[in-house]
Amino acid sequence: MNNTERIGQLKKDGILDPQDLGILLTSLTGEEEQYLYDAACEVRRENYGTDVYLRGLIEFSSYCRNNCLYCGLRRGNEHCERYRLQTDEILECAEQGYALGFRTIVLQSGEDLWYSDEKICSIVSKIKDRHPDIAVTLSIGEKSRASYQAYYDAGADRYLLRHETINAQHYALLHPQEMSRDNRIRCLYDLKEIGYQVGCGIMVGSPFQTVEHVVEDLLFMKEFGPQMVGIGPFIPHKDTPFRDRARGTLEDTLHLLAITRLMLPDVLLPATTALGTIDPRGREKGILAGANVVMPNLSPAPVREKYMLYDGKICTGDEAAECRRCMEQRIRSVGYQVVVSRGDWAGAGTE
Repeated sequence: MNNTERIGQLKKDGILDPQDLGILLTSLTGEEEQYLYDAACEVRRENYGTDVYLRGLIEFSSYCRNNCLYCGLRRGNEHCERYRLQTDEILECAEQGYALGFRTIVLQSGEDLWYSDEKICSIVSKIKDRHPDIAVTLSIGEKSRASYQAYYDAGADRYLLRHETINAQHYALLHPQEMSRDNRIRCLYDLKEIGYQVGCGIMVGSPFQTVEHVVEDLLFMKEFGPQMVGIGPFIPHKDTPFRDRARGTLEDTLHLLAITRLMLPDVLLPATTALGTIDPRGREKGILAGANVVMPNLSPAPVREKYMLYDGKICTGDEAAECRRCMEQRIRSVGYQVVVSRGDWAGAGTE
């Protein structure tokens, strides 16, 4: 079987055996690469047309209790500027986003225990009360099942929690001893059982990552069946133990986006800010590899430079309206269009 045949089988069946997946990830020629992207775009159009969904991102706290080795927000980083947005500031960002046409608000932070379950539930319910047509996505890390249930009952619709790597040994190399792969996966299954639209995902080119690890991740995601998958390149941060590690590449990230689209045809797949950080047209290239979501920043401009997961993050100085206009133009330039919509998972109601 050659790579063109592998891509064809992946498009037809949504799965390849591990050996063929590994070959596909490591041996694409330029012509085969374009064939992969074309196949991914065809599948994406079958499920979502040429629509691209906006998610308004509010990064509301740079405090984190964890000490992950790759992250600029890690608690051991004494150079990180910490901040917390108050409830009224978060609600103001959400209002601004609604006025700009965002119908999904993503609330993201480090794992900051200052925000109790009661605070998170209050923020979620206030956003939903003001705008019932908004979807609220949370991305606030590992919690108990009871906490996840409380957020869901308050009105949260979706939850993003990258699993980072399904391989337990690799996970241990990226995280402090008190964190475990098993608990991360427990969280994902709790979220799915409660009823959230759930997002998992990986960093491409993270330290110690092998092709075998990536194959394991793809097979896990196929089995888990997330509604969203976040895939972006690893980018080092100068104040972490991985400061001198090489970043993930554009090519590897685009390959993985396209393969994920073929394996999970109706998944919501972002072209990430990290992708735009490593290449000026990275997000456009992500759309042309099968992605269908972008996440402009709604955080107040004065705090954006303080939410530095990695070095060189783009769009930290732009106002929200400027980010919105810029993104719409970028998407239009590659033949797609931004739509005012919650942008729900295409498989909703079919399970």
